[in-house]
Amino acid sequence: MRFPIPAVTMLAVLVAMPAALPAWAQNRPAQPRPLGTYQSWTAATHTENGQKICFAFTRATRAEGVPGRNAQNVTLMVTHRPQGRDQVAIRNGYTHGRGAEARLIVGQTDLPAYTSRDSAFLRDGRAATTAMRSGREAMLRAPGPNGRGQAQDLFPLAGFSAAYDAISRECPASPAPAPAAPARR
Repeated sequence: MRFPIPAVTMLAVLVAMPAALPAWAQNRPAQPRPLGTYQSWTAATHTENGQKICFAFTRATRAEGVPGRNAQNVTLMVTHRPQGRDQVAIRNGYTHGRGAEARLIVGQTDLPAYTSRDSAFLRDGRAATTAMRSGREAMLRAPGPNGRGQAQDLFPLAGFSAAYDAISRECPASPAPAPAAPARR
């Protein structure tokens, strides 16, 4: 009986495989580690390019104005990164027209956002998270695909404060740099 793969080749593969596995495992993307679920919000952390990232997200309860869109695929996320905290983004499941502007409305607070591809990014994340901590729901209003019509996405804020506190504990703000000493004469 003839084997399609020579025994020497098979033996070489089997010997090399254990050495290759650690390199393969290192190239796999890190899986998020859950921090907890807080009513409508989930908090988690993961490593990106060797840096710890913390995020909290919720899914829309309503997504209107764009046919065929599922609210469960529309997410509102707050991220803390080493180079920036309170990054607020909404992935809303359709491609925005070039230069489209969006608005996130939380209670009486109206917050501007810019768009790129299928997401909207809040211009002032700190103002957004402050409003979200005291709000009941957030609504994103944005032009529909190719600027036709208007899309509205509604997000629950129940549990946001607890999820935000969890990611802030896990990824605390870096201490402010010490003020420079006055120059001596």
